[in-house]
Amino acid sequence: MPRATRDPAWARWLLTGVALVFLACFLVLPLAIVFIEALSKGIPYFLRAIAEPEALAAIRLTLLTVAIVVPANVTFGIAAAWAIGKFKFRGKSLLTTLIDLPFAVSPVISGLLFVLVFGAQGWVGSWLIAHDIRIIFAVPGIILATTFVTVPFVARELIPLMQAQGTDEEYSAVTLGANGWQTFWRVTFPNIRWGLFYGVILCNARAMGEFGAVSVVSGHIRGATNTIPLHVEILYNEYNITAAFAVASLLALLALATLVFKSVIEWRQGTR
Repeated sequence: MPRATRDPAWARWLLTGVALVFLACFLVLPLAIVFIEALSKGIPYFLRAIAEPEALAAIRLTLLTVAIVVPANVTFGIAAAWAIGKFKFRGKSLLTTLIDLPFAVSPVISGLLFVLVFGAQGWVGSWLIAHDIRIIFAVPGIILATTFVTVPFVARELIPLMQAQGTDEEYSAVTLGANGWQTFWRVTFPNIRWGLFYGVILCNARAMGEFGAVSVVSGHIRGATNTIPLHVEILYNEYNITAAFAVASLLALLALATLVFKSVIEWRQGTR
């Protein structure tokens, strides 16, 4: 290797050391503190904190939200990526910009937008009240807010992938007599499946950990509209620190599992 393109040994060791210290201070140490505090009063207390009715209600609501939001975003993401990556039409740039909108808007602002539309004083609030339909401060509002902030994850993983692949294989399949459904499952899906799984993992992680938008639309009703992050906030504000860390450790475990799945998918993509 030419000397001009080879860093000295001290520079490599210095940069590596700085990176390791940064990771230890800002990633490993906080994560370790979460589990240390969660188990500080013993495993029985940890299990009781998780098994409390309000904690179980928060876990169930979080899982319900994820079970609805992730499939919805997968469906939209595939459809949007298919349209943007495989076809030419007017408004294509506008659609791409709208998909990126949740990245540019603060989650708190997005929650306020839903309140302005569906709240009691919102645009359709009076009609919803007249028909006894609750969206804000209820489960539907949490699902809508979470869906909004997680919209880009699946679509943004698939759009560049489909654009890079082009349409030659799909045209060949159609020429040979395949219908649209057969073309998708036998040609398109095998080419995008790892990117799709990667987007699903990111969408799932964000949906479980979303706080800002959900906090605005939930109303913080104990046992009814509190997700895991909101329940952790309530416990912490009540100085029930150990219980807060115990419930937060569940999200930390889910985050670690997400990283493992992410690493596996990246490894599989690299081997392919």
